[in-house]
Amino acid sequence: MLAANARKLRVAVKPGVLRRLSYDGRRTVRDLASEEGELRVFIVAGEVSGDIIASRFMKSLINLSPFPVRFAGIGGGMMMQQGLNSLFPMEDISVMGIWELLPYLNRFRNKLRETVDSALVFQPHVVLTVDSKGFSFRFLKRLRAQCSKSSIPRHFHYVAPSFWAWKGGEARLKGLMDFVDHIFCILPYEEQVCRVNGLTATFVGHPTLEDAFDLGANKNVEWKVQGDGEAFRKKHGITSESTLVSVLFGSRLQEVTRMLPIFASTLEHLNQSFSELMAVIHVAPNQDVEKYINSAVSKFPVPVVFVPGSSIRIKYDSFNASRIALCASGTVAVELQLARLPCVVAYKAHFLTEAFIRYKAKVQHISLPNILLNEPVIPEALFGDCTPAKLAPLLMELMQEESLRMKQIRAADRFLPLLDPLGRPSCSRELAHRCTPSMIAASTVLNSSL
Repeated sequence: MLAANARKLRVAVKPGVLRRLSYDGRRTVRDLASEEGELRVFIVAGEVSGDIIASRFMKSLINLSPFPVRFAGIGGGMMMQQGLNSLFPMEDISVMGIWELLPYLNRFRNKLRETVDSALVFQPHVVLTVDSKGFSFRFLKRLRAQCSKSSIPRHFHYVAPSFWAWKGGEARLKGLMDFVDHIFCILPYEEQVCRVNGLTATFVGHPTLEDAFDLGANKNVEWKVQGDGEAFRKKHGITSESTLVSVLFGSRLQEVTRMLPIFASTLEHLNQSFSELMAVIHVAPNQDVEKYINSAVSKFPVPVVFVPGSSIRIKYDSFNASRIALCASGTVAVELQLARLPCVVAYKAHFLTEAFIRYKAKVQHISLPNILLNEPVIPEALFGDCTPAKLAPLLMELMQEESLRMKQIRAADRFLPLLDPLGRPSCSRELAHRCTPSMIAASTVLNSSL
């Protein structure tokens, strides 16, 4: 059903999309920045994927803006490279789940208050929040309520909430109109549904596609990233006989502490069938996650190689060197499709959170390729099935059965174009740099009417 909606509702980016909000006869953000000699943007990201999205947006906005851009807000290392001095560590608001939030409620409220106060002092022209809707929407709502009518900034939110995944989700969209002025959608059917419910929205494309723009070396950008697996093996002294498994626990401390013991035990099961099994452990650029993995990995049942999450190129080199990936549910499933690396997706949460998901969810799958294609292309082990006894046979089968591997690899050619506003299997590099998701979003902000 969702796949059909994706085909039916895809909104193409027509020529001139980067300026489509410029000429409606009203003053724009660009005009306001021109009057004040600078563009002030308050930007908030609460997790690693948001840090990457926001940093690319910041870079595109700096390139497009004819005026100096000044940033304030919350973010991680990638955003800091673009000039952000984060109000506090991004990890302080990186909380996943429903019941998992309870122990952190007091800290969450304090950080929310601190963020609103900081934004009021900064007096931004534009406020952009990226994903992390639990924090983002509370922040935008409070900020809108406290701003004076003479200085209300434009509110943008990047990554639409997954209304399509939940019973009654679409009905809740109308409530965002009071404090969100524009939503940047990353899936093809989201824009039209948002607009039907009164929200201004733009389908900018999935942010992970920018990995292909950044790393592709050919004249035409294809939705495929071919890393250098041989160089990765050589750098780490790994022989050709070794079987590598890329292991991705997630980017939040809560999910890493939950998934690491399960994944470690799973590899212990596999190690009985492979004489030279090695784990390529991907470490998210999150201070708390890095500390935990460094302390816990000494008990890992197989030799390990670490890959820093801050390096996109090394990540794809390691994917190319790997036979398979075992990953927690999230953006990484899209990255693995770009890399054409078969994977198994796992997810486990607090038992009350799992019960809530079972009751409220209306999608059968959890990984985006399965959802958009409406078929179980990628094996999933969820909730009670997320055990070493269940995961090990799924991995073993995928490592040995070429037909199953090719099923995932071929699915990427159908799945990835759905994430592009033009539905292209590839595009010229010249056009690519003008129509990346971050470039479309940055231009939309600049030309947005006040």
